[in-house]
Amino acid sequence: MKSENFMNEQYCPIKNSYVMIQTPNTWHGVQGMLFEPVEPGEKSQIAVIVMHSDGDHLAPQAAVELAKRGYRALGAAVSERDNPLDEKLLDVKACSDYLRQLPGVRKVITLGHSGGATLMSAYQNAAENGVQAFQGSEKLIRCSDLGELPPADGVMLLDSNYGNGVMTLLSLDPAVRCEDSGKNLDPELDLFNPANGYDPKGSTYSAEFIRKYQQAQGARNNRLIEAALERLHALESGNGKYADDEPFLVPAGAQNAFNNKLFPQDIRLLSRTQKAWPLLHADGSITTQIIPCVRRAKNDKSFTGSYRLGAIKSTVRTYLNSSAVRTTADFGYNEDSLYGIDWLSSYSCTPGNMQGVSAPTLLMGMTGGYEFLAAEIIHENTPKITDKTIAFVEGATHTFGVARDCEAYPGQFGDTVKTIFDYVDQWLGQKGRFNE
Repeated sequence: MKSENFMNEQYCPIKNSYVMIQTPNTWHGVQGMLFEPVEPGEKSQIAVIVMHSDGDHLAPQAAVELAKRGYRALGAAVSERDNPLDEKLLDVKACSDYLRQLPGVRKVITLGHSGGATLMSAYQNAAENGVQAFQGSEKLIRCSDLGELPPADGVMLLDSNYGNGVMTLLSLDPAVRCEDSGKNLDPELDLFNPANGYDPKGSTYSAEFIRKYQQAQGARNNRLIEAALERLHALESGNGKYADDEPFLVPAGAQNAFNNKLFPQDIRLLSRTQKAWPLLHADGSITTQIIPCVRRAKNDKSFTGSYRLGAIKSTVRTYLNSSAVRTTADFGYNEDSLYGIDWLSSYSCTPGNMQGVSAPTLLMGMTGGYEFLAAEIIHENTPKITDKTIAFVEGATHTFGVARDCEAYPGQFGDTVKTIFDYVDQWLGQKGRFNE
């Protein structure tokens, strides 16, 4: 177990300004908030785009923290939350073009948090390799012709999820018996049935139930994909319900955090890394070790029967390019592995997208959240990147705060926001990476 130290106590006054960035795909453009130091310095030559794939990131904590440390950072909201992923890639391009025309900006870095990593990884792959990287026969649906996209100079993925396609897969309730209702359930596959091992304080499911549940989840996933592909063929043959697209409704599949199923309830699953990696501690030290997750059991209520909170309300095309990924017959996961997923079948999967990326990349996982293991999985799917860094933050939640309910004593995990962004600052500022 190795140990080293890092610290950064330097902060500067910042300012922010609202911007509207025009895009070719929507009439109203991308809304953004630019954060920057009042007195620009050497670090302000580096500008960071902070965006999520599905929501408003106008004033993300990451942008504020980066500006405090001297960088420019643009927090932006995708032009339309329900747009296909293709159009959101053009939103990133517009933000990149905007930052590159600011006086003094030499480098543009993308930052994807959670589902934002799906967007930023897809953007970087398409920018480095051309959109044809997402037009092969292996894809469920081919990406539109988006033209040339300028690649970012670096990529930061902070507590990425496993990709929006995978998060949808992990959120599907396999107990659903028919696709027109969220109320007709198979009790033998019901996660919240005490007979299957459910306990609101923390569940311990049997190996038999876990395997049966995961097999049924993978099978339902592939049935939904085939149903969507059938409708896509009808659309492309001129026999769809509309000329361009049509609604696609999935009961009990929304990937909201409270809908992720099985591993948040049984915290033995996806609970540690396979390999030893750097773990950042509150006192500034770094140990190299197998990384354990410190999270508590969550999600003690089923939303399967809720249309508003549990159902995916999408379209055929958007579902296929933003919420789907193929699984194989051996799909499943255990304490440290997620397997049986065809990462390259979709460009809504971060590990698959990152296989085509070569830019310098920082991956960070938060051990107080239940998506932390994605950092290792992504890291192991980056064959072209020679400059890649991975680290985990002890006791940080998915949203970077302190997992206080997981502390053995008050203050155990310190100021996790400071720990995270001091490390990001160190990575961005390392000599020779983005400064000549």
